[in-house]
Amino acid sequence: MPASSASIINTSIFILTGFPGLDHYYPWFSIPFSSIYAMVFLGNCMVLHVIRTEPSLHQPMFYFLAMLALTDLCMGLSTVHTVLGVLWGLNQEVSQDACIAQTYFIHGLSSIESGVLLAMAFDRFTAICNPLRYTTLLTNSRVIHFMVAILMRAALSILPVIIRLKFFHYCHPHILSHSFCLHQDLLRLACSDIRFNSLYALALVICTLLLDAVLILISYVFILHTVLAIASREERLKSLQTCVSHICAVLVFYIPIIGLTMVHRFGKHLSPSVHVLMGNIYILFPPLMNPIIYSVKTQQIRSRMKKWCSLKM
Repeated sequence: MPASSASIINTSIFILTGFPGLDHYYPWFSIPFSSIYAMVFLGNCMVLHVIRTEPSLHQPMFYFLAMLALTDLCMGLSTVHTVLGVLWGLNQEVSQDACIAQTYFIHGLSSIESGVLLAMAFDRFTAICNPLRYTTLLTNSRVIHFMVAILMRAALSILPVIIRLKFFHYCHPHILSHSFCLHQDLLRLACSDIRFNSLYALALVICTLLLDAVLILISYVFILHTVLAIASREERLKSLQTCVSHICAVLVFYIPIIGLTMVHRFGKHLSPSVHVLMGNIYILFPPLMNPIIYSVKTQQIRSRMKKWCSLKM
């Protein structure tokens, strides 16, 4: 029996999917994907280094940005071995335990990123709507409490569905839809009762990602109301400028999620390559774009990077 056929039948092995029907292009696909991962690691490490070494950036907004960069870095680390492993032709197989662990990290890190974006929205809301109370509301200890709460929410909330994945019986061919493991993909292969996982996952999305998005939107309604009440046009623009990078980060995070959801829900007739492409955008686009956004739009980071690069040259 061929190794791939044996793997599909073996209950402890899953087969990762690249771009179906485009296997002969994988060496070419590996070049941009390898470059993207290199940019993800370099960009986020650079943001972390700048924040760590620049005393003027030791304030709540940049603490949250550091947590965002660390989350993006971990997202890249959690998927690079399977994505590039498939494209480089090294390995298309992943064990059940490794697949479930990757599922936990991908969904957990998405929850952390959503929570960090909400915390950053609260930071902007406080700075613009309550500037006199900013230092008393966002103390270092309170920022740490926010970060711990975000981590605990992500780590504990998805454990029930992740643990149940270990005990499911997977009787369908163990061929995944992506080059990494997702909860909904594993449910598709299970023959066990998945109603709890489906309902819990839906409730979790509503209570975390959707609720975070609604609260971010509400915070910007208040921010816009406050900014429009400022008499000076220059001051209005200055206040809004401090929010541009965060708004871009929110769009970069939520648009791929909405796109992937729409493709899974309404794109049954689309090519499997479209599903794979949207999955990779969901995984890679935020970690790639966030360092670029904050390097370009945040004056403190931009000037520090220019100074750092000039010293290196």
